[in-house]
Amino acid sequence: MSPLSHGTSQQHPDEPALALNPFFGQANPVREMTEEPPRHRLAALPLAPDTAYQVVHDELMLDGNARLNLATFVTTWMEPQAGQLMGESRDKNIIDKDEYPRTAELERRCVAMLADLWNAPDPAQAVGCSTTGSSEACMLAGLAMKRRWTQRNADRYPGARPNLVIGINAQVCWEKFCNYWEVEARQLPMEGDRFHLDPHEAVELCDENTIGVVGILGSTFDGSYEPIAQLCAALDAYQERTGLDIPVHVDGASGAMIAPFLDQDVEWDFRLPRVASINTSGHKYGLVYPGVGWALWRDKEALPEDLVFRVNYLGGDMPTFALNFSRPGSQVIAQYYTFLRLGREGFRAVQQATRDVAMSLARKVEDMGDFKLLTRGDQLPVFAFTTADHVTSYDVFDVSRRMRETGWLVPAYTFPPHRQDLAVLRVVCRNGFTRDLADLFAQDLTRLLPELRDQPHPMVRDHQAGTGFHHSENRAER
Repeated sequence: MSPLSHGTSQQHPDEPALALNPFFGQANPVREMTEEPPRHRLAALPLAPDTAYQVVHDELMLDGNARLNLATFVTTWMEPQAGQLMGESRDKNIIDKDEYPRTAELERRCVAMLADLWNAPDPAQAVGCSTTGSSEACMLAGLAMKRRWTQRNADRYPGARPNLVIGINAQVCWEKFCNYWEVEARQLPMEGDRFHLDPHEAVELCDENTIGVVGILGSTFDGSYEPIAQLCAALDAYQERTGLDIPVHVDGASGAMIAPFLDQDVEWDFRLPRVASINTSGHKYGLVYPGVGWALWRDKEALPEDLVFRVNYLGGDMPTFALNFSRPGSQVIAQYYTFLRLGREGFRAVQQATRDVAMSLARKVEDMGDFKLLTRGDQLPVFAFTTADHVTSYDVFDVSRRMRETGWLVPAYTFPPHRQDLAVLRVVCRNGFTRDLADLFAQDLTRLLPELRDQPHPMVRDHQAGTGFHHSENRAER
């Protein structure tokens, strides 16, 4: 999530002018290469393109290495051919469907492929769209649920206030949705060793004003699946008792591109009649660079027609349902390339390899003796762990800080209310995080343990400053 920036920032008057590398002067390394351009206002004169490139390139070298970032779920590696296709299509505005009909066709094919993958009753009747990520997709799904509820309760709305039932582990975009569209967020807290939504307790939060319940196929806190089938069964029983028909949206930002290939016996998708919509992040385990997401509804009835705009734009009739308008078509093209390139068996092989790495590394961490696993990477290729009870000289924030010194970005954070006593580390394994890299991670962690054990006490006092990581920010990375 990008922070709000203030355009009034000025370069400090005492800030020294930094000299550029003389070699940046292409023709004459001495002439006009004595000062770096200003950082917070436009320079008076232009720079040569290679010089401008080098200035930006050098500053970006101070960023972390994306391949070693074990906090992010976002894809950090694609094949060169995918990158080439993205470069060739970065100038295409995907919203101009009349001007770029083949790009629009590839988007339609991706929606059809996902509808088939997620077992829509009739994939030809399923509707969906690409988005900039899962956050936008969740917003659209929430809007559809609210609109369906308002249509059914036209005699009571706007007097009655709608609500949405979610677990406290839900991605922060759901809280934003409720805030922006004036929906009460009914959040189910964590309790004990239950780190996500409980179906029966979720139903207890429902009433005649509930627009839907969100189930998460892959919690960002620990990588575990929520029990979608049990949630639907509990809502089925609730409808029999009360007559209230409450839909389920599956936030499958990560798991919706894992479960179809590795957990085919797990029922979570459109096989369950109560599931009205599903979203996923193409730029997570859909294996595409950011940013692209997908939102699908089981049929046209699940997406109210009055939310769909039909615009006569640049000579064509264009149905659209989105919060964003102009955006590049390159990520959608890359998604189609990935579907075409891998197929079902290819996706299965890639995701299985990633899960194998996660489970293997989790075992190695557990075998070190200093840590206790919360999850083992056997659902999302993600595992969370904390320090064992006997460890008192250091905590997870010390581990995160020290691992960063060797280049590894490992998030440490506390859990939300009712389990704020629990602080964990989390490792996200993605395609490109190979077994060799996992072995190096384990070696670096093992090498640090003697120093950590010799500490008199945990050294990081300000936990947020100590790691530079805030879980709410990571949850917003959609």
